[in-house]
Amino acid sequence: MDINIQNKVAQWLNGNYDAETVATLKKMQEGNPDDLNDAFYRNLEFGTGGLRGIMGVGTNRMNKYTLGMATQGFANYLKKTFTGEIKVAIAHDSRNNARFFAETVANVFAANGIKVFLFESLRPTPELSFTIRHLQCQGGVVLTASHNPKEYNGYKAYWNDGAQLVPPHDNNVIREVENIVSPDDVKWTGGEANITLIGQEVDEAYRKELLSLSINPDIIKQQHDLKIVYTPIHGTGITQVPQLLEQYGFTNVNVVQEQATPDGNFPTVVYPNPEESEAMNLGLKKAKELDADILLGTDPDADRVGIAVKDLKGEWILLNGNQTGVLLFNYIVEGRKRKGWAKPNDYIAKTVVTSDLIDVFAAKNNITCYNVLTGFKWIADLIRRKEPQENFICGGEESYGYMIGQNVRDKDAVASVVMICEMAAVARSNGKTLFEELIDIYVRYGYYKESLISITKKGMRGAEEIAEMMRGYRENPPVTINGSPVVTLYDYQLQQIRDIKTGDITALDLPKSNVLQFVLADGSKISARPSGTEPKIKFYFSVNAPLANAGEFDNVTAELDQKINGIIQDLKLK
Repeated sequence: MDINIQNKVAQWLNGNYDAETVATLKKMQEGNPDDLNDAFYRNLEFGTGGLRGIMGVGTNRMNKYTLGMATQGFANYLKKTFTGEIKVAIAHDSRNNARFFAETVANVFAANGIKVFLFESLRPTPELSFTIRHLQCQGGVVLTASHNPKEYNGYKAYWNDGAQLVPPHDNNVIREVENIVSPDDVKWTGGEANITLIGQEVDEAYRKELLSLSINPDIIKQQHDLKIVYTPIHGTGITQVPQLLEQYGFTNVNVVQEQATPDGNFPTVVYPNPEESEAMNLGLKKAKELDADILLGTDPDADRVGIAVKDLKGEWILLNGNQTGVLLFNYIVEGRKRKGWAKPNDYIAKTVVTSDLIDVFAAKNNITCYNVLTGFKWIADLIRRKEPQENFICGGEESYGYMIGQNVRDKDAVASVVMICEMAAVARSNGKTLFEELIDIYVRYGYYKESLISITKKGMRGAEEIAEMMRGYRENPPVTINGSPVVTLYDYQLQQIRDIKTGDITALDLPKSNVLQFVLADGSKISARPSGTEPKIKFYFSVNAPLANAGEFDNVTAELDQKINGIIQDLKLK
């Protein structure tokens, strides 16, 4: 065993750790050495969004001590930055240990003299973002690992605008956290009087805010019996989504009961992620049984939403995040125009790996579309920089996340579910399905088809392999991909755009991020990005072609699928 790992284990055995932790560690010493190595080979990194990792004993695990030390660092930075009373809000999702972790975090903040608003029970992540703004807090934390498997938990840190940390605050908090080297540096108890439990009053304020987003409440009244199937996938969506759908006026909402109870073991799924078709299977079964109009599913902390609709043949299909985003953006922008709400300074925003169809659609509709790095904190940062001169309408990313309006500064599946259902009701009032609406968009603006491959590389060696892959693409970029020349390389780490033919380089005006994008002569785009929250490297593929009419959809789909498969084969990703 590496000497550094041995030293860390010794510190935990002999330091100020509770008896249960020490006993568990001793059992680990007697078991698989690989497990012990993985638990201690590094400190669980407090990244720009906080912590995420497997729960358990060790410096590379989510536990009371790694959380407490992170919170002490965050508390220290808040106290250095703000004067007077400092307030934070804390929420958690349905994961195992989530309540214990939330109370631990609350106690540390409170012991540091910070006023804490702690939700009485589980709540969606977007409600935490809203609450920070609503209660005028200086910061906040939500305990969630989003859509990760059941072994994981996480800690997302928020700033006073309700958004996750961005420069300079993210790096400043990281430095403060790194200065906490032992549990002895943490104030664990003594401020319990600083903790206030919150619940119903904030819930009502949050729902009132989301009710104000409705564009066509009159059409909902006409189409109130739209047959909706909803699954919270054992998560927090159950605390808000059914109630808000009812308040919007929908009277035919059918919850998937097998997945309605919050449960950190996620007993009916492998991954509690609406991006995974397996997680939506029970919902699809119910939707077919009821001959529903739409199926929607949210992840454990209710910031991502997946949907299923009937295609042109009447068969149920799952839409990907780009397709849902295109529909949603189109509905909101066109709906505001019809209502006379559109303003010359309106804008929308998306991430650089989200469908370029949104850029095309925005240009044709004379609305500005900004592209930002992956992660909603960058959309929130854009809003902060643009207000009040420009008016944010909506934002989104391909990984099933959407933000509507300005008072929640993170992706919000609760708002998205009700707006998607409103969109479906409007489509039905016009005699159409959402899939037919999507085809109409393709005919008007071009058919853009996207795909994603995630390659998992676990452990210490996995991280090295991912770094090697990115280094290879960066230092020796391919000249052609699938027979089409690479014309432009976007390197977000080096903050430059390189013309492959001329060698000319122009500056890329976005923060540094380890992302590469290859644009081909035929209009295809390939993006490579290591995940910031999982041991994965993700490859995004986007191809496009004109679509003359709905009757050509299947043929053009086959052509675009063939092109994506050719790219994947050429890059040897399968």
